[in-house]
Order: sequence, then C-alpha cells, then structure tokens
Amino acid sequence: MALLEVRDLTVQFRRRGEEPFTAVDGVSFDVDPGQTIGLVGESGCGKSVTSLAIMGLLPRKGNQVTGSVRFEDTELLSLSQSQMRDRRGRDLGMVFQDPLSSLNPVVSIGLQVTEVLERHRGMARKAAMVEATELLDKVGIPDPGRRLSEYPHQLSGGMRQRALIAMALACRPRLLIADEPTTALDVTIQAQILALLKELVTDTGTALIMITHDLGVVAGLCDEVNVLYGGRVVERAARHELFAEPRHPYTHGLLASIPRLDAPRGEKLVPIKGSVADNIPWDGACAFAPRCPNALDTCTQVTPEQESLANRLLRCHNPVEVTA
Repeated sequence: MALLEVRDLTVQFRRRGEEPFTAVDGVSFDVDPGQTIGLVGESGCGKSVTSLAIMGLLPRKGNQVTGSVRFEDTELLSLSQSQMRDRRGRDLGMVFQDPLSSLNPVVSIGLQVTEVLERHRGMARKAAMVEATELLDKVGIPDPGRRLSEYPHQLSGGMRQRALIAMALACRPRLLIADEPTTALDVTIQAQILALLKELVTDTGTALIMITHDLGVVAGLCDEVNVLYGGRVVERAARHELFAEPRHPYTHGLLASIPRLDAPRGEKLVPIKGSVADNIPWDGACAFAPRCPNALDTCTQVTPEQESLANRLLRCHNPVEVTA
C-alpha cells in the first residue's frame, strides 16, 4: 500500500479579470514507504506548486485545488487548516528551497527547532533543547550546543540548510519533501546535503520526494523519476531506465544539456531551445511542441495520451527511438 497517493492533482490560480492559469494539470504519482521519488523539470513546470498543494501551504484565496491527495487513509485536501497543521511536522515534513528566507531571522535556531518538538511531541522546553542539540549534531552541524543560540544570518548557507533538515526531521515524519534543497549551494556542500538526505532515508525509512531541475542531483538518490513539463508528468521511469534510455524529447534534452566526463574534449552541449514560456495549452496539443526537435504536425493539433509501456509512463506522439 502506497504511503502517499496523488491522483489528478490540479492547481489553478485565478485573478479578477484574467483567465485562470493552470500551474499543475492532472499530476498523479505514488510514494511507497522508504521510497525516494524525484520530480524533475525546469523552473515553471509545476514542481514546487505540487509540493505546496500536498502540504496545504498554498494561499487560501486566489487558487483552486482539485483532485486527490491521500496520505495512508486520509484525504489531505479535505482537511481543515488546523487539521493540516497537526499533520505537518508530525507526519509530513518539508525542506524549503531558500533556507535564509524560510528561517525566521529574529528567532534563534534553537527556538525554531524546539518549537516543532513542543508543538507536535509535547516536550518541555528543557528536554526539547537537549533533543534539538542531538538533531543538529545528527545533520552534521559542528558545535551544535553553541549553534542553538545563534541566528540564521550567523550560519553559512550549508548549515542553514542542515538546520532546516533538522527541523523537518524533528518529529520523525514518514514523508519528507525536499524542494530544491541544494539551490545556491556550492558543489561540495551540495554533495554533503544529498549524502545526508540519502543517509537519513536509509536510517529512518522515511519516504522522500526530491524536487529539482537538475537530473544530475537525482542520479544517485531517487528510485523513480517523474519528469514534469507544463504542469503534467510527461515521462516516468525507474532511475536507471530513465538515464539509460530517455524516451521523451524533453527528458532527452535535459540529459543532453548536462556536461559529461566521458565526452570528447571540446564537444558542445546541446541546449533545449526556447524557454518554459514558449508552450501551448495541453488542451488540443502538446505543450512541449514549440521547443521539441521531434515535433510533428499532430503535436500542435492533438493532446498526447498517457501511455504505460514496460513500467514506464510516456506522454508523446513521437518519442526518441531506443538505441539498440
């Protein structure tokens, strides 16, 4: 039985006098206990909005969320704000993209970590401070006792991100969502954060949803990868199958734009032409068609159906040929 079941999740943003904008368009996926799932795509493809909808963190006005998000036997979309507050932290944890803006700048790290422990685990302040010290030590922050009294601006970017991970893991949630946790970090710190997440998932059995625009990040972390474009999943496959034989032209383009160590000296990267803004609505077409090197006439006239082929989901009229 899946820990999390997302079915036909759709998020529309509405402004008075304007047409609704669909940021997430019928996204479906499952997360099993202890499994690591990747949501991959360029900025603007709907990855972060999907995670915020799951966590119930979208603004209360100006948007419409439909579909189903079931955590075990509970429909999260039907819960009230107070009920979701009880779920967040206890059952569902989230590591946000920018730790400097996610942490309260005028509250010490210690109080921000202990607040979670007191709210969801009912711990006294003194016991919570001891637990907070252990959490900071577990995520690799040096001299954790001293860091508890410091403020976010006194920590490096890597330590702030580790503090966020400690807060997310404070109540031992069964599902952790990491929204581009390595953005704006140097390569060395990125590797440390990814290794830390992998170790925590292995040690605690926590399920993980990794959101990123970089396929290289999920290469050694995710069990299954969902590639999003225009708010829809265009390809889903196990990690090794996806990297070995990407079938959707968008997935193929993302991989081709990553430098390879085994590439000949001087070989140029192959970027995806255009930008995410150069798309067309999924109603009656493929949103990726204006940027697709494999586009056919039918791609701008017919919406591609979702096909399931050999444990792979694919949404494309003219997929990349499999090499022999």
